Amino acid sequence: MRPESGLFYMGSSDRIMKLKSLLIVAALATALAGCTTGGLNVFTAEYGARKDAGYQLPAIPIYKVPRQYHRQVVKYRSDEAPGTIIVDTREKFLYYIMPEGKAMRYGIGVGREGFEWSGAARVAMKREWPTWTPPAEMIKRQPELAKWRGGQPGGLSNPLGARALYLFNKGGDTGYRLHGTPEWNSIGHAMSSGCIRLMNQDIIDLYERAEVGAKVIVK
Repeated sequence: MRPESGLFYMGSSDRIMKLKSLLIVAALATALAGCTTGGLNVFTAEYGARKDAGYQLPAIPIYKVPRQYHRQVVKYRSDEAPGTIIVDTREKFLYYIMPEGKAMRYGIGVGREGFEWSGAARVAMKREWPTWTPPAEMIKRQPELAKWRGGQPGGLSNPLGARALYLFNKGGDTGYRLHGTPEWNSIGHAMSSGCIRLMNQDIIDLYERAEVGAKVIVK
């Protein structure tokens, strides 16, 4: 008996076309699932868990971060030399200038109202899993931070994250840093105390690219 519906009712060529269509749909569904479940793919591979200097850095659910804030190479016209870092606080992007009119772009979190900063500086030091010492003004606002007056050791809960680049100008230490953060959901927002924060996996990437002495422009 010939079935009245389904693939077996079709001619041979029709069945082949139908099977091909089903396979294509299944492949697309799998790809999309990878983009939305945190699987390792073009969107998430760079943000997976990893060991770093003895610490187990957790994966970032990057599918929860708007796509524009993912690390990516973009076209970027600038008169600045390759190796320069340009921070756009309004758009929440940090650009590491590359040759041939390109830049590596990172999503950032910036200073909340009253803590904004702009100007030019240079990277004076770089540190892996740095110690964080809250300034006296911050301790005054948040007395609970007094326990870290002598410095909070580096680690997964440290506000400076996995790396920090220290910004100095002609007057010395600006007090501002380019640093990592365990709070990946703060990227794209204005909620820091003035420093520029990147996802930990991104600050590690920037740390490897940026040289001590690099020019930094904060707009």
